[in-house]
Amino acid sequence: MSFLVTGGAGFIGGNLVRFLLSQGYEVVNLDSLTYAGNLGSLEDISAHPRYRFVRGDIRDGALLDAIFAEHAPRAVLNLAAESHVDRSIDAPANFIQTNVVGTFCLLNAALAFYEGLPEGKKREFRFLHVSTDEVFGSLGENGAFSEATPYAPNSPYSASKAGADHLVRAWHRTYGLPTLTTNCSNNYGPYQFPEKLIPHMILSALRGKPLPVYGDGRNIRDWLYVLDHCKALLTVLEKGVPGDSYAVGGNCERANLDIVHLICDTLDVLRPHQDGRPCRDRIVFVRDRPGHDRRYAIDATKIKNELGWRPEETFDEGMKKTIAWYLENAPWVEAILNGSYRLERRGAGQGKAGGEHCDT
Repeated sequence: MSFLVTGGAGFIGGNLVRFLLSQGYEVVNLDSLTYAGNLGSLEDISAHPRYRFVRGDIRDGALLDAIFAEHAPRAVLNLAAESHVDRSIDAPANFIQTNVVGTFCLLNAALAFYEGLPEGKKREFRFLHVSTDEVFGSLGENGAFSEATPYAPNSPYSASKAGADHLVRAWHRTYGLPTLTTNCSNNYGPYQFPEKLIPHMILSALRGKPLPVYGDGRNIRDWLYVLDHCKALLTVLEKGVPGDSYAVGGNCERANLDIVHLICDTLDVLRPHQDGRPCRDRIVFVRDRPGHDRRYAIDATKIKNELGWRPEETFDEGMKKTIAWYLENAPWVEAILNGSYRLERRGAGQGKAGGEHCDT
């Protein structure tokens, strides 16, 4: 049984490819290898007999048609996306192209393939679109996002993901493509690109660099260990109702500053810095991200009650595993930090939006 995973060289995608292979599936991984796509994360499975990597863009219709014709996947799992809010502030056009136009192209290719299938194969086929809780905007002190929450994106990233979600819904309602959508909370775990909060703080602390915390550090996110997310995606693929969406969360709200404190206290025990300073002394508060959502939380009642999924990893144990992984995988880290990324801040919101220019 073959699955097409787009964006499978990214953080969640790479973990998903590994998980699907462990469950006995064949996986075709399509990734354009932008800055966050890293084949080094998949080097040990590159020769796996049930795995194939294809380098390419989901906007390339001819390539998509060729992949569908050759591999006839039972399902598409779309994780190809530009995903960092700060980068979307600096270069929103890249996010519109990949997240909106790319999803449109992938839907069209999947629909053409689906319409050519015999009825038995049509009943099996699924298109799973992996989205984010950020499409719902920001919460106050109480409440949680659910599948019924109205969309209210506040960043170019979340707006582009919201647009993609709407396209997926429309392709189901208009053309009958059996789509599924998941909106997940923040993921953490091995192989995450170091511009995201948790790996950024781990690696900056190890290098004795300042630990920049936006605003007052009390922005709250709901955190989910990446392997739990992968299990949720397979559950939705196998049991979900076409046309439905599923909110996926870890029931684990933490303020950003509390997470940085946990990282610091753990590293002070496992890898104290040679200058003897406590890690917490390196925390600096910096000007907040423009449009920074205050709080996210997910009500995952639907996927728990209807599909039987629930997170297995506790936050404390997941963080121990994550920090240990970064300590034990220095070559992977150095390969990234020797490239174009230098643990620098992006998305300060100065000047007009960058990226590709629109035609006038």
